[in-house]
Amino acid sequence: MSQWLLLRGLTREARHWGSFADDFRTRIAAAGGVLSIDLPGNGTARAMRVPANVDGIAESVRSRAQAAGIAAPYRLLAMSLGAMVATQWAARHPGEIDRLVLINTSMRPFAGVGERLRPSAWPALVRVAACWTRGEECERIIHALTCNRHDTLDADLAAWTQVRDTAPVSAARALRQLSAAARFRAPREAPRCPTLLLSSTVDKLVDPVCSGRIAAQWGATHARHPWAGHDLPHDDPAWTCDTIADWLRLVDESKHEASSRREPA
Repeated sequence: MSQWLLLRGLTREARHWGSFADDFRTRIAAAGGVLSIDLPGNGTARAMRVPANVDGIAESVRSRAQAAGIAAPYRLLAMSLGAMVATQWAARHPGEIDRLVLINTSMRPFAGVGERLRPSAWPALVRVAACWTRGEECERIIHALTCNRHDTLDADLAAWTQVRDTAPVSAARALRQLSAAARFRAPREAPRCPTLLLSSTVDKLVDPVCSGRIAAQWGATHARHPWAGHDLPHDDPAWTCDTIADWLRLVDESKHEASSRREPA
């Protein structure tokens, strides 16, 4: 069974998956295992130089997966910037990726600037930049921008502030990640592996039309969540796992049927 690799987004790291990582491991990846790999500049990789483009970030993640002794092919679950990295990996090394799940991402040439980053979110992002060194204040703004579920707010802020205190991401590294994301251009050709796109209908950060256009261009499956925010795995981990599990089952059934048709009578 291929191992699942989890990739987070801009300035976020493995601990930001919260309870979702355990849910995903239990529900979906028990046989193959799960490894969350931090993007350069974040978490355990916070001291690493952030490459100037998504291709360089993808190669960094790929080399660390190999260094961990994990054999390809891999299954990638990634969100936002992490999904751009996963897409580039699948494009550059198609034989290494077995399944691809992309959450609330955006990429040229499928969407414009105002769709990739909603104009209504720009003032909040300016406030985040202005209070970058003030942990809880900064995380409170990020939470309001990315999460539509608020019953866990206090626990989230405590956990996220601790992450920021123990593994701070420098402003310079954050800007390099943002620059790489803004300039990334995905191939129009679909990945060779089965691909699922998940989006949140009321995502306040990224317009879900981005995922819809990618799915339409690639002929990929696209599922939409009705109320979650940009951080879909945080807001509704059960729906996220259920949707991925259902899709995997359909992919496996289709693969089995295709294999049966090829068998000689």
